[in-house]
Amino acid sequence: MASTDADAGVEMDQNDQHDQLYGGAAARSGADGGNKHDYRRITTRVLQKMKREGYRFASLTAYDALFARIFDEAGIDIILVGDSVGNVIQGHETTLPVTLDEIIYHTRAVRRGVQRAMVVADMPFMSFQVSTNEAFRNAGRLMKEGGAEAVKLEGGKRVVKTVRRMTAAGIPVMGHLGLTPQSIHQFGGYQARGRSKEEAEQIMRDAKALEDAGAFAIVLEKIPAQLAADVSAALKIPTIGIGAGAGCDGQVLVFTDMLGLTVDFNPRFVRQYDNLRERINGAVAGYRGDVRDGAFPSQEESY
Repeated sequence: MASTDADAGVEMDQNDQHDQLYGGAAARSGADGGNKHDYRRITTRVLQKMKREGYRFASLTAYDALFARIFDEAGIDIILVGDSVGNVIQGHETTLPVTLDEIIYHTRAVRRGVQRAMVVADMPFMSFQVSTNEAFRNAGRLMKEGGAEAVKLEGGKRVVKTVRRMTAAGIPVMGHLGLTPQSIHQFGGYQARGRSKEEAEQIMRDAKALEDAGAFAIVLEKIPAQLAADVSAALKIPTIGIGAGAGCDGQVLVFTDMLGLTVDFNPRFVRQYDNLRERINGAVAGYRGDVRDGAFPSQEESY
């Protein structure tokens, strides 16, 4: 059947929308060496498309505009404003002291540094556990005041009603199963989860329940690699692993661990891509020495 002008116009409009979202015709076709997964903006729709096409995506935490901009420019797909800010920035032993207002503050800062990546904000301890209505309001604050494009919350069956309420209102929700740090005192430590048959089956049930409730992705933390692969295969939505093996659709790390800034924390699932702590110490020592020796500032560095 021959295409009419109207049909051609509709097709062009659809392509224009596709190009705006995914980065242009070259990216769509792979022409001129373009990668069809070099999307202009990362959205829930893009992440689901990545899963369908078997394209793995990378995530990192960030807590300020400076690092968020660096990670965004490097092509990180999801930036998580994690409640891990309590450990790595505030100096707490756990994530429990982090407040909703603090996550909003850090999310707002991260949002200013990001152009492409999806910004996801953690819902901190006691911001969603009291009631579905309170969780709904707090998720709305993270989006409206913080500028988050999605929220993440921990738990399975017990949060399904909350997830369903949020997603029905247009708030994208990322789930979090396995080792959930906000339950650290209940677990009694940071041991891997899902090793027993019963717990593994519960994680699978929880993952399917979160998907049914409308979650667009699920973080799987510190569970056996085979279990994570099985969960990933059973879901249509993407999974994001941290200490969960290579069978997940994406991976996430706390950026201070990955860059070698963290002290006395070396779990087996962290790969250090640099030792910035050592390099920063060297640079600061050089600056201090130049100041003490009168070598800084020089005449060229003075007005």
